[in-house]
Amino acid sequence: MKLLAADIGNTNVSIGLFTDDRLARSWRAITRANATSDEVAAMLTGLLALDGHRLDELDAVALASVVPPLTETWERLSADRIGVAPAIVDAASLDGILDIRIDRPSEAGADRLANALAARTEFGGPAIVIDLGTSTNFDLVDADGAYIGGAIAPGMGLSLEALVGRASKLPRIELRRPPSAIGANTIHAMQSGAVLGYIGLVSGLLTALRGELIERSPRETRITVVATGGYTHQPWLAEVPGIDRVEPDLTLRGIRYAWAAIRDRSRAAAGER
Repeated sequence: MKLLAADIGNTNVSIGLFTDDRLARSWRAITRANATSDEVAAMLTGLLALDGHRLDELDAVALASVVPPLTETWERLSADRIGVAPAIVDAASLDGILDIRIDRPSEAGADRLANALAARTEFGGPAIVIDLGTSTNFDLVDADGAYIGGAIAPGMGLSLEALVGRASKLPRIELRRPPSAIGANTIHAMQSGAVLGYIGLVSGLLTALRGELIERSPRETRITVVATGGYTHQPWLAEVPGIDRVEPDLTLRGIRYAWAAIRDRSRAAAGER
């Protein structure tokens, strides 16, 4: 069984090829919200060919998308080029699979739900997933394995782009840790604010969220903290205290868990009839 899983975000599309339950290969591409199904097919064909795979080898497709126009594009691509209807990961499709205990479940991002499902499946609850991407998402799973919400903050790159875009005399800089917190020049001062400030943001939010989750958990319960997303390769991540695991492909694995559960539920319903 070959499954193509796609996490369609505002900046990047993460794509994973699963052979049964094993992630065989993953790729990242730039998100183009106005891309046609032919353009997406060409992109996928090229990425798959890099490792000797083809579109016509795929048996199933699963999508977690926060870009509605691209959701429809991928659905057309899947039907026309692969011959299957993709499984769409969202609150409705996860009904009975993941307990979503927030005010309006339909508003939860598909990537956040995939992260919560993966964390529950692989680590149990309670758990906190920190997704470091365009935005910085904190997603919490309680001791019962339910998704209970979290926090959303600007991502490091997004914050820097906003700063440079609104301050005409500030240059674009490389996102790296400065030699000291006190910047003796503009570049180091910006790196201090962007990188060290971001570490402080992540650390502060993690401390606050962990404290509230502890209050909701049984005594002596251990909370697992997992980091995922595009910035997990950054060396400064080691300076954020309290992260237990770094799992760059957690979201893709969550999409696969969702697809498998949706498939099994459909098979069970068909058997009942």
